Amino acid sequence: MNDYFAPSFYIFTYVSFIFGGFIMTGIAFAADSAAGGGLAGLTGGLGGMAQFLPLVLIFVVFYFLLIRPQQKQAKMQQAFLNDLKKGNKVYTKGGLHGVITGIADNVVSLEIAKDVVVKVSRDAIGGSLTKEGAVPAKSETKSVGG
Repeated sequence: MNDYFAPSFYIFTYVSFIFGGFIMTGIAFAADSAAGGGLAGLTGGLGGMAQFLPLVLIFVVFYFLLIRPQQKQAKMQQAFLNDLKKGNKVYTKGGLHGVITGIADNVVSLEIAKDVVVKVSRDAIGGSLTKEGAVPAKSETKSVGG
């Protein structure tokens, strides 16, 4: 055999072996279920629903590990933005630190230095500052489930 075709021959053999195994396994399960034995015989009409069980379990895991904690955090951020008051020390998502001097509907006036007032969107407020003007440290411990 020519060395040029050797790698493609081995790949073809490997792929046909894998797919051949799947085909033969499918034929074996079909013959087993037609005979009335095996898993399909025991589950009856649940055979089709059992295929979706792993997909449902993956969605449940994603919901409790990703979606639910993110929704909880977004709700807390929205409550914080709704409770903003004049005189609060805050920082913006862009990194500005200052004191709120005025609040309109969606615009916050922020004094970042003496007699220097900038207007930022209410959504641009990242969080509150401590009395000293530092960002509060986040706790290192996480509760289970969000």
